[in-house]
Amino acid sequence: MRLALLALRLMCLAWLWPVTQLNSSTFPKKRRHKELHVGENTKLKHGDTKLKHGGRVDLKMKKLDSTKSLLIKSEQLLRIEDHDFAMRPGFGGSALPVGIDVQVESIDSISEVNMDFTMTLYLRHYWQDDRLAFPSSSNKSRTFDSRLIKKIWVPDVFFVHSKRSFIHDTTMENIMLRVFPDGNILYSVRITVTALCSMDFSSFPLDTQNCSLELESYAYNENDLMLYWKNGNDSLRTDEIVLSQFFVEDFQPSFGLAFYSSTGWYNRLYINFILRRHIFFFMLQTYFPTMLMVMLSWVSFWIDRRAVPARVSLGITTVLTMSTIITGVSASMPQVSYVKAVDIYLWASFLFVFLSVIEYAAVNYFTTVEEMKKLKNAKIPSSFNANQAMAFDGCFHDNDIDLPSFPEGTSTPNTERNTQSRNSTVSAPSEGTRLRRRKTIKHNLNFIMSNSYMIDSYSRVIFPMAYLLFNILYWSLYA
Repeated sequence: MRLALLALRLMCLAWLWPVTQLNSSTFPKKRRHKELHVGENTKLKHGDTKLKHGGRVDLKMKKLDSTKSLLIKSEQLLRIEDHDFAMRPGFGGSALPVGIDVQVESIDSISEVNMDFTMTLYLRHYWQDDRLAFPSSSNKSRTFDSRLIKKIWVPDVFFVHSKRSFIHDTTMENIMLRVFPDGNILYSVRITVTALCSMDFSSFPLDTQNCSLELESYAYNENDLMLYWKNGNDSLRTDEIVLSQFFVEDFQPSFGLAFYSSTGWYNRLYINFILRRHIFFFMLQTYFPTMLMVMLSWVSFWIDRRAVPARVSLGITTVLTMSTIITGVSASMPQVSYVKAVDIYLWASFLFVFLSVIEYAAVNYFTTVEEMKKLKNAKIPSSFNANQAMAFDGCFHDNDIDLPSFPEGTSTPNTERNTQSRNSTVSAPSEGTRLRRRKTIKHNLNFIMSNSYMIDSYSRVIFPMAYLLFNILYWSLYA
């Protein structure tokens, strides 16, 4: 009997043992989940504090690590959930004044081809929002980063005529919000913006450009938002800015109104800056090479007029070099419909080089005509050797060869009649200044044709003097 009871007890224990193991493996998990749940609730109430002994808070650790709970405490302190920040401060009342000041960090680039500039700046806004006022015994402000900006109202200032712009985000977004106990707010952001600058290249590269960056509210017109410079002319501050091709002469703030037919009048702030171009770069790259090419074309005036290959190759080389310089300058400039100062200088210099080639063409033509007349009117004697014949082929100077004088032909009745007619013409009274002037021009032209070497002599003086006069007029007008 006892053995039967013992066996029955063992069977009951064997049957209850799996159920006991299941309960013991399940309940600790529930307890751990409960402890974790308690810890998360404690974290939401007190910040990221450490739990100890099943959810009890260590107050000493809480005091040492209170920085992680700043955002939640600040939201409670500023009562962000109690207000609707979709509306501006003082909605329905007078326009909200928003002060602006700007610190320009750098002017990154200025493009003449695209007619724009890129600038990096610190844009700061000042306004008052009573909804964010908080009690403070020490009267100290609280500073926040970009995570709080999305939950409150901030001015919607944008850049007019902006092509591209972005807020720097390394390593976090470069945004700062500072709230004072009385509700005054400072909102600062670091921005790089590329904006349009309407440039006038009439005096390029001796030009001065006036560009401006314009700020305006996008949604709120002058009845809702009033933009103004916080500290007047001192609201615009700049670091030391050094540019490769420009010198910054002046930075100046200004303000005005902009009208849109659909939405009304808006306050607009201007950041005006004047840029004066450095001329030394263009002197080295454009003006000096052009001057040298023009002076090089004058070398042909000292080369013998019968040295055709030398003078022609020199003239063509200078013309092609001037064409290359003009093409290079035009490629780096916008395609404007008016004439620039550099175009005037380049094309005038190109004209001087071109005229030097035309001058030799005239000299060569008159020399050929003169020699052909000598060959046609003169009878070559038998004693005329090969060296004298080479003079007519263009190998020696005219002074190196003494041509013999040829006897005059016998007089004929026709020649006598011509002589009498010439004498009668000379003795006849003049018919007027017009006829005399025609004879003078024809006489001078015949004299030049018979003495073509004098064209080079005059060109050696006329070309340099004319180019010097052009430079004096050019630099006095544009410099």
